[in-house]
Amino acid sequence: MTDHAGEQLGRLEEVRVLIVDDERDVLESVDAAFQSEGALTLTAMDGDTAVEICYNDPPDLVILDMMLPKRSGFLALEKIKGREDSPLVIMITANEGKRHQAYADSLGVDAYLLKPVPLTRLLDKAVELIEREEDELDEVDED
Repeated sequence: MTDHAGEQLGRLEEVRVLIVDDERDVLESVDAAFQSEGALTLTAMDGDTAVEICYNDPPDLVILDMMLPKRSGFLALEKIKGREDSPLVIMITANEGKRHQAYADSLGVDAYLLKPVPLTRLLDKAVELIEREEDELDEVDED
């Protein structure tokens, strides 16, 4: 994608992304990666703050760690996805259990990725989800 001056734009230009992780180095590296693609980022280090942000100023996409202080990723996901204007959610976890993924799926998670997730894979998945949602909105507009 290019802008009017012909400069290359990021694949997530103007997409609002909330990144939730309690490990500061992970949070900062994911934040930098999304900003490099043009995303407007917010960060949170616990589940309560993530839910509060999603209620007060819903982002387009949430990158959500499963193991969080105050409110687990699952409990946060339950609150975040239980609304009409809920954002897309990519859950990231080191837990390889199939029951956890099935539970996340039942709560409406849009993608479930196992740590360690290469940043390029995370960005690609985010772009894929945003584009799919835009395509679905376009189809609704055409009806």
